[in-house]
Amino acid sequence: MKKIVIVGAGIFGASCAYHLAKAGADVLVIDRGETGRSTDAAAGVLCPWLSQRRNKDWYLLAKLGTRYFPELVEELEKDGETDTGYRRVGVITLHRDRSKLEKMKERVLKRREDAPEMGEVRELAPDEAAEMFPLLSKDFYFLYVSGAARVNGSALREALLNAAKKHGAKTAIRSAELDFQGNTVTGVFASGEYYPADMVIVAAGAWTPELLWPLGIRMKVRGQKGQIVHLRLRNRETADWPMLMLPESQYILPFDDGRILAGSTHEDDDTFDERVTAGGLHAILDKALSAAPGLAEGQFLEARFGFRPVASDFMPAFGPVPGFDGLLVANGLGSSGLTVGPYLGLQVAKIALGEKCDVPLSPYDVSRIIER
Repeated sequence: MKKIVIVGAGIFGASCAYHLAKAGADVLVIDRGETGRSTDAAAGVLCPWLSQRRNKDWYLLAKLGTRYFPELVEELEKDGETDTGYRRVGVITLHRDRSKLEKMKERVLKRREDAPEMGEVRELAPDEAAEMFPLLSKDFYFLYVSGAARVNGSALREALLNAAKKHGAKTAIRSAELDFQGNTVTGVFASGEYYPADMVIVAAGAWTPELLWPLGIRMKVRGQKGQIVHLRLRNRETADWPMLMLPESQYILPFDDGRILAGSTHEDDDTFDERVTAGGLHAILDKALSAAPGLAEGQFLEARFGFRPVASDFMPAFGPVPGFDGLLVANGLGSSGLTVGPYLGLQVAKIALGEKCDVPLSPYDVSRIIER
């Protein structure tokens, strides 16, 4: 039985643990419970088809990651994990410029040729959009995509870890250091204990650079801070409301029991600043209320923050670490972490088990985000 230690229990690490344990590996997940883990703060909009990003390699991962969710959720439910935080509710994207909306519609319909899972794509009249999402401003042009889904990152992470434990995985809340002999990683030291491993998978997100530093590896990854606001609407049943995608990469996500999430910021100026700031809240609420002024009636519940791991070229990287045996890593997922993280967990699990990946590795080579 292959012994594998995973350092980090965010969405990617939890997915690795689940797929490896299910395949029969001896799995240990070590996580120090770092404040600001992006998965704990994140809520995901699974709708890569609307993205304006032109990078085909990013889009491939995002498309396959989104497509994989129904299969993953079904498998988790078979393992008794019914609270996955996943629900297909559709999305409405808003534009003030009709020509931009028309260009987006053209791009999305072309993408539907090889992504039929996106479902119905159509423009909405203002009254029709407001009927689907009460409180919405009518001063926009609207495009609806029925196949989009939302996911609660924290709920999905817990479901993955719980299912992994049912298949024999173990977890430990400890701070880890890699053990290596020459160019081979042989295990992990954690809080005075030593855990030997045939393979170590580093899934530490924005904190990965400090973990790999003792090996002489300098990763070109930073923590990008994102703040998100939670509101609650009284006497409103919001579970079936569609999500809203606003201009400038903002979103509004309705969940059950009147809970509405609005976000998020993309802050690069002060890494690991663990403050919820007035400026961040203002930026979020200003955009949210301009799109859905009826949200002004919402009760403020809380604000959360997390640090997304962003690579210097804004592209995910995963696979073996060049120059070292026994070491795998995935990083640079950025704001698409919830979209691609579960799928990359499956792919890296396959690599760890000596199986063939479902996507070509060369565009995502880890050497891309290592300083030379």
